Amino acid sequence: MADMKFKFTIQDYQTEAVESVVKVFAEQPFQDKISYRRDVGNEVAQGALFNKADDFYLDMGFANAPIVLASHQLLKNIQDVQNDNNIKVSSSLAKHMGACSLDVEMETGTGKTYVYIKTMFELNKQYGWSKFIVVVPSIAIREGVQKSFQMMQDHFMEQYGKKARFFVYNSGFVKLSV
Repeated sequence: MADMKFKFTIQDYQTEAVESVVKVFAEQPFQDKISYRRDVGNEVAQGALFNKADDFYLDMGFANAPIVLASHQLLKNIQDVQNDNNIKVSSSLAKHMGACSLDVEMETGTGKTYVYIKTMFELNKQYGWSKFIVVVPSIAIREGVQKSFQMMQDHFMEQYGKKARFFVYNSGFVKLSV
């Protein structure tokens, strides 16, 4: 019996949602995986956890390149997207988790998982970003998202010429002592 393959129909509203997120970062320069480095945190940057012999690890690329857009440009981009989509316009950036916080809201059953996976591919294509974290509220949704990544691999390979490398991170409690 041959493997059953799903054929995905690309919906205009899904493409528009992806394009909206990509437009938020308009003017961000493309930076591929060679030009970024991981976030070493405050203690590491101050030398508390590594010595100079460990500089090799500090220069390894474990994070996306930083957003270089000025806050006012990022806010303008967001406001432009909000105006284009008849959404209440933000007066300031929500910066509690980084340069900005974005919500993409869609009705149940409209393809949110497809949209955010495609958004990852487009952000990689446009800006070189390759590290993304998908946070879900339950084990059942996590399993569904993992299955979606598996099912859509060939579809996105056809569109982008690459496959997403993904894994499930278990955030179980870790006790550290010093």
